Amino acid sequence: MSLGYAEKLSYKEDVGDVGMSEMFDSPDDLQQKIQQLAKMIKKSKHLVAFTGAGISTSCGIPDFRGPKGVWTLQREGKGIPEASLPFHRASPSLTHMALVGLEKAGILKFVISQNVDSLHLRSGIPRQKLSELHGNSFREVCPKCGKEYLRDFELETVGLKETSRRCIDAKCGAKLRDSVLDWEDELPPTEMKAAERNCRMSDLVLCLGTSLQITPACNLPLKSIRNGGKMVIVNLQQTPKDNRASLVIRGFVDKVMSGVLHLLKMQIPPYVRVDLFQIIFNQFRCTSETKYAKWSLRVTSIHGEKALIPFIESVEVTFPERPELKTAVLHQQPFFLKRETLKSRPLHMVLSINFSEGCGCKFISIDYPVDFEASTEDINEDKNIVIQQLRDMANEDRFCGQSYVIERKLISDSGKTISTYAVATNIAQFDELSPSKTAHISNGEREKMNLGSGVDDISTANVPTKKVRVH
Repeated sequence: MSLGYAEKLSYKEDVGDVGMSEMFDSPDDLQQKIQQLAKMIKKSKHLVAFTGAGISTSCGIPDFRGPKGVWTLQREGKGIPEASLPFHRASPSLTHMALVGLEKAGILKFVISQNVDSLHLRSGIPRQKLSELHGNSFREVCPKCGKEYLRDFELETVGLKETSRRCIDAKCGAKLRDSVLDWEDELPPTEMKAAERNCRMSDLVLCLGTSLQITPACNLPLKSIRNGGKMVIVNLQQTPKDNRASLVIRGFVDKVMSGVLHLLKMQIPPYVRVDLFQIIFNQFRCTSETKYAKWSLRVTSIHGEKALIPFIESVEVTFPERPELKTAVLHQQPFFLKRETLKSRPLHMVLSINFSEGCGCKFISIDYPVDFEASTEDINEDKNIVIQQLRDMANEDRFCGQSYVIERKLISDSGKTISTYAVATNIAQFDELSPSKTAHISNGEREKMNLGSGVDDISTANVPTKKVRVH
């Protein structure tokens, strides 16, 4: 996996304490603390989550200060650690989705994150309820009009530098910049103000997977304490703020959050990733009468024909009703095919879109009929509705690979037909029960407790764990 963010940061010798030992609460203590946290969350009126790299380690993204963290290994002269998946294919963890569940239930009011992996946005946390203090490796910003662009590829720069793209607003057109801070960059005022405001309003700040060492971000939770609120820290290592916390939990954040939501009788929402791409069919104009049509087919990114599609590995084009036409296998981007066929015969193509590493499904097949002598009907569906329908179908069927045409438009002046497809490329279910996987949380014992509102006699032995099913 590319850890380009860590490699692109300027050198800084003093990054604070790294490589500290990890500590774990005993099973009994952990169970009691999970129950205490569940009670605190249930009682809370304005819950804020403050997240760090520790919530993404189970996604295959190394942290920075852990025993095998980026800065720990760098200090030991071992270089950047490897990760299990490409950065752009990392999926939200159980903790990310647990926070989504709390937000949808109206319990979680705001999320403050120091992470740049975009997983909070991918998980479904609304942008207006999220402060990304250190930026986002997948988000470009227009410095002139403020428009944001969330990409499916990792940006090539950090440090608020100009990228190779421009704002698409016809009245603007300014060069875009990455949104990721380097060491000497100040925190973005808009993100910081929203974070400060919510911390002051908060009666409970839940710090998850963060060492609370990077200033000034690490001081934000203290604003809640100064206004009568409480702070809870869930982290495997000691932090400088432990003595200010009402509760410190030494356990994996995924286990803690799965236990908490189970006690609150809340299901953790599934995660279904939907990606977009375009198929551009171009029929070239002929200067003289001919019985043949010259055409081209391009599978391209929604971010422009020159942008790469990180989740597509290859495209195979077959002609099932025309055995005389040779199958085309496109291995290199841009995926481009140019042919000449009879105008009088409709053309039925089947595109096998083969996905790259990290996608839950290996490929999808798309029927693409072409009638050279008939006009193409435009399609214009509501993007958000289509994406939600794909997610619902993937969740119901428990596998991914469903696709749908969001938009199809004919650009008559150029002879191009541009079709935008949405496809569910990953699904993760978190609603399965697996006592054996979570026995170290509760030690298999049944506890009686009361969280109020009928939440009684709950076992913490059976807590939701992540289950992935792919097709």
